[in-house]
Amino acid sequence: MDRKEVRAALARNIKALRSRRNWSQADLAEKAALSVVYLSDIERGNKWPYLDSLVKLANAFNIEVYELLKTENKTPPAANAIFSKYNEEITAIFDKSLEIAKKHASRSLSTMQKQYLKK
Repeated sequence: MDRKEVRAALARNIKALRSRRNWSQADLAEKAALSVVYLSDIERGNKWPYLDSLVKLANAFNIEVYELLKTENKTPPAANAIFSKYNEEITAIFDKSLEIAKKHASRSLSTMQKQYLKK
């Protein structure tokens, strides 16, 4: 990974974090005590912030500084496996529930038909 990739990741992460909170650049700049122009340059990848600016940004987002520099925000592979297994189990439970519900509905209809046909 080179400097450009890290700078691009930083810009992407700041913008994404800001967007998730529905903050404008002015909102974030105020919370981080930075100028809007400086923040805009960082978000566009035109400027590399000083360490104290990174700390201010991280504090504004209530995250750790390293989270601003992450190059990927993907779910870890172990978590993907857990989610996949969870999805399979939930699907199986719903399928079984649907099967049981269909049987009960069929029995109920059959019982109702017998009762009304006797009259």
